[in-house]
Amino acid sequence: MVEVTDLTRRFGAFTAVDRVSFSVQRGEAFGLIGANGAGKSTVIRMLTTLLPITEGSGTVAGYDLVRQPEQVRRHIGYVPQLLSADGALTAWENLLLSARLYDIPRRQVRQRIEHALKSMDLMPFAHQLVQGFSGGMIRRLEIAQSMLHRPAILFMDESTVGLDPVARHAVLDHVGELRRDFGTTVLVTSHYMEEIDVLCDHLGVLSHGKLVAVGTPVELKAKVGPNATLDDVFAVLAGTDEDNATETYRNVRLSRRAASTHG
Repeated sequence: MVEVTDLTRRFGAFTAVDRVSFSVQRGEAFGLIGANGAGKSTVIRMLTTLLPITEGSGTVAGYDLVRQPEQVRRHIGYVPQLLSADGALTAWENLLLSARLYDIPRRQVRQRIEHALKSMDLMPFAHQLVQGFSGGMIRRLEIAQSMLHRPAILFMDESTVGLDPVARHAVLDHVGELRRDFGTTVLVTSHYMEEIDVLCDHLGVLSHGKLVAVGTPVELKAKVGPNATLDDVFAVLAGTDEDNATETYRNVRLSRRAASTHG
């Protein structure tokens, strides 16, 4: 469902993603972990067609990222770090807009919206303006939007940041439901290693824009040492914020400018 070869992204002289190659099989959950500045979000933005590829190639759901970006977008769901819900609309209206954008059949719209709201525990707030929501409620709504059209592939970029434990479990349960009932493939970035351990079948470790390890959680823990946890894997293989600090300010500025330009 995802196949990338030598995926590279440069911002001027700075290489944010450096010749990354990996594949994700249909129905599996694949995690990308790494310190801030390692290139995780940049990879996600290229795979969702929000950033052009500098070098390399890739397909998502069988569609070429460069030649068929519109088809890619129709087959994915995306929960970005940046705010995507419209505060001037109600929760129901945000979901209705998503339903129309994805051409969900009219006879299914009400049922799907109600199901999405109930799954994220937002039904009591369906007709309230989103500008009055808490940060956690907004995130749950954005996740509901991304899942409404039952995408072939769901991209989740730090999507549970700011959620309390109950809300996080609700999100993970709903992702599991999508995988079980519809065969949805999931690609997720997160700094919650226990979440990655539970959710992901395979994961890749990014450091300085390079993919330094790929494997199952069990394989990567065994690689680090007996009784290792994914926290240990992160510490040994992914490094720290300071390890990825070279030109970080410039990279962040350029990444945010690009994100703003490309939506």
